Amino acid sequence: MTAATWTLPTGSPHAAVIGLGVHRAERVVPNAAIVDAIDSSDEWIQRRSGITERRWVGPDETLESMSLAAARAALTDAGIEPAQIDAVILATCTNTQQITGLAPRIAHLLGAQGPAAFDIAAACAGFSHGIAIAADLIRGGTARHVLVIGAERLSTLVSETDRGTAFIFGDGAGAVVVGPSDVPGIGPVVWGSDGEQHHAIELSADWVEAFGSEDRTLPHIAMDGAAVFRWASYEMAKVAQLTLDRTGITVDDLDLFVPHQANMRIIDAMAKAIKLPDHVRIARDIADQGNTSAASIPLALARMYADGTARSGDLALMIAFGAGLTYAAQVVRIP
Repeated sequence: MTAATWTLPTGSPHAAVIGLGVHRAERVVPNAAIVDAIDSSDEWIQRRSGITERRWVGPDETLESMSLAAARAALTDAGIEPAQIDAVILATCTNTQQITGLAPRIAHLLGAQGPAAFDIAAACAGFSHGIAIAADLIRGGTARHVLVIGAERLSTLVSETDRGTAFIFGDGAGAVVVGPSDVPGIGPVVWGSDGEQHHAIELSADWVEAFGSEDRTLPHIAMDGAAVFRWASYEMAKVAQLTLDRTGITVDDLDLFVPHQANMRIIDAMAKAIKLPDHVRIARDIADQGNTSAASIPLALARMYADGTARSGDLALMIAFGAGLTYAAQVVRIP
């Protein structure tokens, strides 16, 4: 039997982020609006998390509308037409319409020409997972341009009386276009999970159980904050160092540190543990946006552009971690 000769795709030598767009939920919710229900204070919330206010959706905003707005802004920034997009990856853990994923509808509404489109659920690490998948698709020749969206509507799943979580979460969306490059723009990913601690962040009840119960109460996010803090503060420093080692650079080569915006104390603990030099600028978008899970890294990067902290060509270490427990990190040359 004669062996057939396969035709295999040839990809770009490298991939890079070539456009960024975001959408911040329109309703500003200060700590003062949260404290009575959890018997707390503005000072306590700021000391515990660094958050002064968060963004929640307005009456006309949805997960779909935020995703679409961020995606359109990213395409405009990249100078790419929807028809040039070969794949749409939407990272979210708050799409309650689980059949089907939201990505195909976003692709349709954008006017894309039937690209591959799928959701990924890696919680707060989802956007970094999407970047890694997009880069591999482009280097492997499966796609030329990939739209990666991180979007969350976490306010829907927040219990206003849960003292451990009511003040943390926000809503928003961020998107990037990943395309081919002649020079490295996205480094190797370091990703993984610690499923032994999957109960550290989870919904308070299964959807079927919740709606089969007598009171039909919507599940809410429940979290063991102390366990998550210990794990993220110390284990993620190891992930950060491994990411730098695999990329072949040191912390001195970095310009930006853009971690998932989970908690200001965690951000500071990670920066200290990996011994970031003083010249590395650190994203701190959580202060007035809240924790937006998969949307937090692009939103934080956009804030750094807006305030002049980030400049085109800067080298950024992006690292994310969340429910699962999942994590992912990579070095990215920002557009």
